[in-house]
Amino acid sequence: MAHPPLDRHAPTARKPLLSTSFTLADLNRVRREVQAVSGRCGLDHDEMDNWVTAVNELMINVIRHGGGRGGLRLLLDGQLTCEVTDHGPGFDTAHYVPRTERPALSENGGMGLWVVGQMADYLLVVSGPAGTTIRIAARTRGTFA
Repeated sequence: MAHPPLDRHAPTARKPLLSTSFTLADLNRVRREVQAVSGRCGLDHDEMDNWVTAVNELMINVIRHGGGRGGLRLLLDGQLTCEVTDHGPGFDTAHYVPRTERPALSENGGMGLWVVGQMADYLLVVSGPAGTTIRIAARTRGTFA
């Protein structure tokens, strides 16, 4: 079952810069690929650190809460964007997005999307019983080609 569109105003590209699936065993490889591809898009050092941290957190959430495997696409169309999908049970997004105050630590997590939201230009989440799709955009001081 396909996920509903995230936001018709969110940037998308015709061809992804990177498109891959991942499990826990793939995290290091995908992180390196995200950093390499994103580096060619003009992120400075601090922007890159925040971007890779945010993308990594989304992948960790997929592994922990979304069935253990997911898909990742990097897109460029005015903004560097990452879309992560899973086929897990979904979750009630109202408890996590949008959240302006830091959530309390718990045994089940709960801080991951807040951290991502602090490091990304925007955070869009669509979740339901067929899975979850999350899209973020890199927070930068410059513009992309």
